[in-house]
Amino acid sequence: MTKDRLTRITIDDAQCGGRPCVRGMRIRVTDILELLSAGASIEEILQDYPGLEREDILASIEYAAHQTDHAILLSA
Repeated sequence: MTKDRLTRITIDDAQCGGRPCVRGMRIRVTDILELLSAGASIEEILQDYPGLEREDILASIEYAAHQTDHAILLSA
């Protein structure tokens, strides 16, 4: 995990309902993840969204991976 990369992900209650976005733009992390899961390549996404940078897409993936890594509580 690179903390510098994760600084590209911003959360603002006044923007996109407080959902994580890329660098304050109205492009949500989930938008990028959905494009990737639909089969779009990084290059295709960058062509369709010229304001994005490769590091933004990698930050979105890293953010999502970080969000799914949580402690598991085991009952006695």
